[in-house]
Amino acid sequence: MTDTPVPDPSAYTPPKVWTWDKENGGRFASINRPTAGATHEKELPVGRHPMQLYSKATPNGVKVTVMLEELLAAGYKGAEYDAWLIRIDGDQFGSGFVAVNPNSKIPALMDRSGPEPIRVFESGSILVHLAEKFGAFLPAKGAARAECLSWLFWQMGAAPYLGGGFGHFYVYAPTKIEYAVDRFAMEVKRQLDVLNRRLADNEYLAGAEYTIADIAVWPWYGALAKGLLYGTSGEFLSVHEYKNVQRWTDAIARRPAVKRGRMVNRVSGDPASQLHERHDASDFDTKTQDKIGEPAKA
Repeated sequence: MTDTPVPDPSAYTPPKVWTWDKENGGRFASINRPTAGATHEKELPVGRHPMQLYSKATPNGVKVTVMLEELLAAGYKGAEYDAWLIRIDGDQFGSGFVAVNPNSKIPALMDRSGPEPIRVFESGSILVHLAEKFGAFLPAKGAARAECLSWLFWQMGAAPYLGGGFGHFYVYAPTKIEYAVDRFAMEVKRQLDVLNRRLADNEYLAGAEYTIADIAVWPWYGALAKGLLYGTSGEFLSVHEYKNVQRWTDAIARRPAVKRGRMVNRVSGDPASQLHERHDASDFDTKTQDKIGEPAKA
């Protein structure tokens, strides 16, 4: 007699037509929806500098603030910027923000340096726009440019697995699903191995020079390598094993512009590391949260 498998009572069979259940969204149910567009009228503020950034210090937001700080450190005064905090609790659905980014995701940039403002959205697009505008951190031509852009777009394609996939199912999903965690953990470890192999023979991702490829990848995989993303994920993924990634991560973290860029639009962690808005270089010395808000923790 052949044993008949017992059906799993928790198995899910998709319906013929999907319908949205707004209560079935876990931690982010209040801000996730299957439609685009603004939910309310709200104009965006505009400061005095050529670049107006609307963002928050998530890994994608950090890419752009690091890039702007690196440009300023390199002497490009036209990269001066105002950084306005967009809290991801509904601010991204205001009419002004949707006009800059119809996808309602941070970061979004308005380049007001010319006669007509230029909107730029998607972090990779913003990095390319700034690099080409100032002729910095992106090789001008040939194999070096192709290598840099390849790693930039590798990150843009890989991060959804890390954030939307692994991070969601490992930390945020209301139910832990072994298959989902295993599937995305495997892919994230493969990505770490890709980076580790590349960095075995190269100081930076595009070769000997620091570029927008490093600026894009570091906020995601550098943070992961240091156990700063998704709770205990560093131990879970054995990130210490990726020695070349660790070396690269530490080198970038030591850059003064990177240290400043990480602080901008940050609303968590040590108050001394939080600069909610940035409108002048002196703000790093005078307007962090330990100086204007709660005292720094010991």
